[in-house]
Formats: sequence, structure tokens, C-alpha cells
Amino acid sequence: MGALKYAVVGVVVAVVVVTALVLLLQTPHQAPVKYVGSPSGYEAFVPNGQTINYNGHTDPVGELILNNGKTIDNVIWDGQYANTIMQNHDQIVQLNNQFVGQTDPINNQPYVPLQDFYVIKGQVPIEQVTINGQTYYVIDANNINPADIAGFYTYDKWITNFVEAINTPGTIPERLPGNSPVFTWPNPIGTLAYETHLYQHYIIGFFGGDILVIPDGTIIPYGSSTPSGSALFNFTTPQQVYNPSN
Repeated sequence: MGALKYAVVGVVVAVVVVTALVLLLQTPHQAPVKYVGSPSGYEAFVPNGQTINYNGHTDPVGELILNNGKTIDNVIWDGQYANTIMQNHDQIVQLNNQFVGQTDPINNQPYVPLQDFYVIKGQVPIEQVTINGQTYYVIDANNINPADIAGFYTYDKWITNFVEAINTPGTIPERLPGNSPVFTWPNPIGTLAYETHLYQHYIIGFFGGDILVIPDGTIIPYGSSTPSGSALFNFTTPQQVYNPSN
């Protein structure tokens, strides 16, 4: 009887040890939160379509473009707007699958793939974690003021240019009137200007037809999406109308 008692106790201890080891392996190993970017700059999270189970829920994965142009890969967006970001990205992918490869009827050029991204005004709180041996950088979105987060979309090859532009003093956000000649330009600028208008008819909360005017005269068409933090109101809702002759 004594031998059986000790055998049972040994089995229980072994189960507890194994369970503890499993939980330890599944728990992300975290480093202290640090802040990246500039207090007066803009950073952008760009989802890549991948997701990960983090702390019991699903989060989007992508890269973080800093105000100086440097990028951080394997970034997880955790907290507020995570579900919104995943939904927005899925909708953009669906529209790209539907339209890219067709021709813009206004300028007769092929549609280009668009990409959603999420701009953060000021520094971004991130922590380095290890999950299943892989290093990730988690954006603690719940510690960002909602007013400092806004969604945008543009040509996927121009997102870095967009981030550089909004961090450039003198860049002005403007909107295109419905009869703007920009829509007829036979280049990606004209295509993108029209395409952002096209996509807004398919996604609730998306708006198109805006541009960034860089000091050298270059323009970058874009659209805005949810979320739409008030600190980025000038970019999500430009008040000035663009006139190419200016």
C-alpha cells in the first residue's frame, strides 16, 4: 500500500512538472517596454496578412516603419483596433484580387495593388517577446492615445514614401475635386487617385481622393480608413483643394 501511495504521488508530481513546462514554453518571454520613433514624428504599422495567437487572442503581424525610414520586422499589433486592422486588410486584399489586372477607365492604365497601413503620431510602445523560438516586437496599442492612431491606404510601393512625406516639414494634405485632371494622368499617380475613389465604394469607413503635396511638388494620392484619430485630422480630412496650376 505504501509503495502504491508513493507511486501515485510520483505520477502526480510528474504531471505537475510536465504541465508547468508546457505552460512555460507557451508563455511569451517578454522584455521591458521601450519606446521607438520620435515624440514629434509619425510611424506606420503595415500589416502583411499574417496573424498570430498572442496572449490568447489573434493579432495582426507586419512591419513598423519609423519616422527616420528604418523598419522593424516581425511586429505584432496587440490591443485596440487589432480586429479592425485585420478586417480592413482582408477587404483590401479582396478588392486587389478583384481589380488589379483590370484597366482604369479614366486614364487607360492598369490598376495597382493597394495596401492599408496605420499611422501613429509620436513614439510607439513596443516590447520584445520570444514565441516558439521566434523574436517578435509587440506594439502595446492599448497604451497609445486613440487620437494618435489613424488608418490609410495607398499604392503598396509608396508607403515608405508616404511616411517620409508626412515627416517632411512643408508637406500639405489636400483633396482632389471630382473633376480634377489628376485622374486622367497616364501614370500610377492618376491611376491611384481614381482607384482610391473606387475602393471607397466597397468598404464602409474608407474614403479616397486625397493627396500629399511634398514641398518639391511631388504628390502621393491616398485614402483614409478607420480608425481616424483626431490628432491626424489634417491628413484624414484635408481641407485644402488641390489645383495642379498652383
